[in-house]
Amino acid sequence: MAASSSILSRRLAGSSCCRLWCGVTRPLVHIRSASAAKPGARKSDEEHLWEAASGAAGHLSFSRASVGSFFQDKPVLKNPFLEDALLRGYLKRHLPLESCSQAILSDLNAFGERVAKEIDFWGRECELNPPQLVHFDPWGRRVDHIVTSAAWKRLKDLSAQEGLVAIGYDKSFGEWSRIYQMTKLYIFSPSSGLYTCPLAMTDGAAKVIQSVGVSPPVEEAHGRLTSRQPERFWTSGQWMTERQGGSDVGTGTETVAIPQTDGSYRLYGFKWFTSATDADMTLTLARVQDRSGSTTPQGSRGLSLFYAEVRRDEEGRLRGIEVQRLKDKLGTRQMPTAELLLDGLPAYRLSEEGRGVASIANMLTITRIHNSVSAAAAMRRVLQLARDYATRRTAFGKLLKDHPLHMQTLARMEVETRAAFLLVMDVCRLLGREESGLASQLDVHLLRLLTPVVKLYTGKQAVAVVSEGLESFGGQGYIEDTGMPGILRDAQVLSIWEGTTNVLSLDVLRCVARSSGMVLHAYTAHVKSLLAGASGVSSLAPAVKAVGGALSELEHFVQIASSRSSGYLELAARDLAYSLARIYAGVLLIDHACWKDASPHDTYAALRWCEQELCLVASKQKRGCYDSSSASLDAALVYDDLI
Repeated sequence: MAASSSILSRRLAGSSCCRLWCGVTRPLVHIRSASAAKPGARKSDEEHLWEAASGAAGHLSFSRASVGSFFQDKPVLKNPFLEDALLRGYLKRHLPLESCSQAILSDLNAFGERVAKEIDFWGRECELNPPQLVHFDPWGRRVDHIVTSAAWKRLKDLSAQEGLVAIGYDKSFGEWSRIYQMTKLYIFSPSSGLYTCPLAMTDGAAKVIQSVGVSPPVEEAHGRLTSRQPERFWTSGQWMTERQGGSDVGTGTETVAIPQTDGSYRLYGFKWFTSATDADMTLTLARVQDRSGSTTPQGSRGLSLFYAEVRRDEEGRLRGIEVQRLKDKLGTRQMPTAELLLDGLPAYRLSEEGRGVASIANMLTITRIHNSVSAAAAMRRVLQLARDYATRRTAFGKLLKDHPLHMQTLARMEVETRAAFLLVMDVCRLLGREESGLASQLDVHLLRLLTPVVKLYTGKQAVAVVSEGLESFGGQGYIEDTGMPGILRDAQVLSIWEGTTNVLSLDVLRCVARSSGMVLHAYTAHVKSLLAGASGVSSLAPAVKAVGGALSELEHFVQIASSRSSGYLELAARDLAYSLARIYAGVLLIDHACWKDASPHDTYAALRWCEQELCLVASKQKRGCYDSSSASLDAALVYDDLI
């Protein structure tokens, strides 16, 4: 030990060592043992030497409690309205009168500023302080209080003040009211702390009440659901799922409704998954039970739709409801989702008896569109943050934005995001036309076909794009307190809620069958019309050719499939839905690039989108993927002779 100290002392005394300490920006650091010295122990020669050297050299990075001088700048959320050129371009192109356009654009700009500077922090607070269930008060009385954060309550007030539901119903902007509402939700969604979920169900409930007739006992409820006054505003839950099934409500619903002498009902059953359980009211399905104890037939035709308010009695107990537990979910943790026992819940029947599923068709259209809006919004948000981060993060000697491969990756995400946005906006446009009485038969058919197509496709897009977005932050994208992982967790629900990809693919088949193919005729006619409008634009010729060719392949597939069995179509359903989405997104990108004020970036995005395989179903049909043997081969591959 003494010998080594002597050698080190001579080196420190030499001129070369002085140059070592004084001439480099990153000083030599002596790695010390982490073990603590015993009380009263004498310092070693090395420790004396270290302290002397440190004193002579001044402060050393990483010595003792120092953590170094470099800290990576975080991505900054700026006004999402001003940061989204496609959104502003779309509105500039489509909104009609100057006065209408200016009022909407001004409000969206102000709201975007508020999202960036205030609302985003509320959403983060909801993530950090998820709801808690308190079953009993301190004296043992059952209370079933769902305790939510202060930010969650502020978001409810904000939703009323900003008209996030009301805009869709006050019709101040006619057929464009829905576009206005949904673009505002698009800006709000990624910062909303998932409050967009109760807003979707609130919007859906208001739509159902409107469709069945706004009359007592739901007249006041409709006014509250669409109110701009925070003290009056209500949100609605959606309590459909029971233990036996999610989308299969016809088979899975066991809840019964007992008629009362005053014309109301009492509901008894167990709801396995109830979203926004802290809502003020709900819509739910049940089977009516007659005096003999018999219920309406099994299946969806035996279900009726009911309206119920969530209230407490004089002792503070929920009336007819017991909250069993809150769901522990992968994402959407900000929003309370619970299992509920309905034990005599007072309710009113909204639909004709046995027509409950048919009555919620309008609600499903609304909630699926909300889902699609949230998907496109999640994609845009992660891309906005990744784009900003690329101007702040240096790797391998240059900023990320100066690495061509990184820019290629972000560009691919941008193309997906643009396609999703235009798909969503077109469905919102069609909804606005239908609700304003301006829809043609072609518009009605398109809305019916595209609603499930856009929901299923954007839900899958969102998971992929957000995942890629997290990767663009490197390891920080995986760290919880950056907030990034929550974006991915919340995106995963978008392909599940309101119908999984396969369920919605089968819904597309039902839609085609029930319309005797008219929805597909409307689809092909509209795509051809938009392609014709772009036929003279030489810069878009490759994209026009690609979409036209894919549409021809789609028509050929439909012709062949129409003569095959139902099993053949079922196997093709998912690929058919993807093909419909990709072709339609392609023609929308082309159409937007033809606009007189379009930028070269719009043209480039259309060309890039149309480089991919647009008609999956045709190419897989040629390879025999839907032949009769495929189903048994798929099952054998999955189970590998285990059953």
